[in-house]
Amino acid sequence: MNIETLTKKIQKLPVNQQQQVEDFVTFLESQYAAKSQTLADKRRANRGMAKDIIMADNFDEPLDDFEDYL
Repeated sequence: MNIETLTKKIQKLPVNQQQQVEDFVTFLESQYAAKSQTLADKRRANRGMAKDIIMADNFDEPLDDFEDYL
């Protein structure tokens, strides 16, 4: 469904039902904003947990344990 079709359908509704649609859209926006904020908060809280981890200089080199498979 595209926005034009949706707009036409909403315009055909009585005013009180149009208000219900607007209220529902506002509700959905607030839920999405709350969920997005929650994810952002989790990311912020976890930032820095690995700050003391240092990657080895030979990180990308093959492991000796797998020499038989290479």
